[in-house]
Amino acid sequence: MQEKIITFASPVFFLLIAIEFIVARRRQRHLYRINDAINSLSLGVMSQVTGVFLKVLAVGIYAWVAQHFAIFNLSGDSWWVWISGLLLYDFLYYWLHRMGHETNLLWAAHVVHHQSEAYNLTTALRQTSTGALFGWIFYLPLALLGYPVQVFIIVALIDLLYQFWIHTEQIDKLGWFDRVFVSPSNHRVHHGVNDLYLDKNYGGILILWDRLFGTFIEEQDAHPVVFGTRSPLRSWNPLWANLEVYKAVAADAWRTRSWRDKCRIWLMPPGWRPADVAATAPAKSFDIQRPEYNPPLSAAALWYCIVQFTIILQVATHFLTVAPTANAAHTVPYAIWLVAGLWTVGGLMEQKPWYRGLEAVRLLATLAMVLVSASWFQLFALPLLAQAVIAAAGMASLIALGLIFKNTRHGHLSH
Repeated sequence: MQEKIITFASPVFFLLIAIEFIVARRRQRHLYRINDAINSLSLGVMSQVTGVFLKVLAVGIYAWVAQHFAIFNLSGDSWWVWISGLLLYDFLYYWLHRMGHETNLLWAAHVVHHQSEAYNLTTALRQTSTGALFGWIFYLPLALLGYPVQVFIIVALIDLLYQFWIHTEQIDKLGWFDRVFVSPSNHRVHHGVNDLYLDKNYGGILILWDRLFGTFIEEQDAHPVVFGTRSPLRSWNPLWANLEVYKAVAADAWRTRSWRDKCRIWLMPPGWRPADVAATAPAKSFDIQRPEYNPPLSAAALWYCIVQFTIILQVATHFLTVAPTANAAHTVPYAIWLVAGLWTVGGLMEQKPWYRGLEAVRLLATLAMVLVSASWFQLFALPLLAQAVIAAAGMASLIALGLIFKNTRHGHLSH
């Protein structure tokens, strides 16, 4: 259900993003970078696609615990159940979010949301594809207390949707509101890599949790927020964005000779490394004055990526609509096709030549599927007109790919 609501809310998200884009242009303040926005939106789409397969962890385990171990039998017909459920969910979210910054295992998932060096409404949609692997653990108290599954799903959605609007630099401080609720000013601090702001303001809806547990700090005009992470991603590859910290931690766990450190590194704070590994392979120092990652891209190449991303985005909406009731044998290849498209678009924005060939393979595979099977991933038959339209779009994309990226410099496949 959550995927459907997010899908139907997407037009509102994009309308607000367009408004923010126009406002920023008119103010000449905190302008969008299209490549960064596409990367953030790609990660959002990927998280929704993978969420179709991981929802059993987020909802299935909750439902099983609530059915077998609930202490009380709370009713969704009572208003106080909904209000208390939202407050308790927000409290538990605070601790999940805080632990997501204080343990490597959870940071490896959450880091995706912080990687952008820009801060706008597209950053709100920049979500992890692996957060469901362990995040469900923090919400089990709700199940044990007997909050119905439908209450859990709806309050989780309310908490998530609330956090969309706070990802903007176009709204300044809001007075008393900032003292009670999470606001754009409060959440900008949370995304900062400045020493002053690091690991602060974890709240989802209420900033009161941070005030209560000593993790609150106010945004200060004398110290403008610098966004990103202490280990900058410097890539538009959405797959690498989801895997970079897992790989780094696993590499240190492999290198250390201490079996104790091999295990505990996953529960230690980000940046902690075994002593023997830190001595032989010291980490790079962080430069807060680093230039933003923004590899040059011609206008034609950028428009190619925008068009391909837009097509993938529209097709992903169809996937999210049909996937909950479709056969896994059909939805898995469909999901792989979507992720591959987002991956190649990211690679093309980096001007990596390997991706030109991968994009050609993706387009040719799409053409072959449509023309040979006359269906879309065996989910439904395509009429002749639809086949012709897809074939024409595929051929036009192949021609444009060859003309626009023919002079791409030789390099190495990104991660």
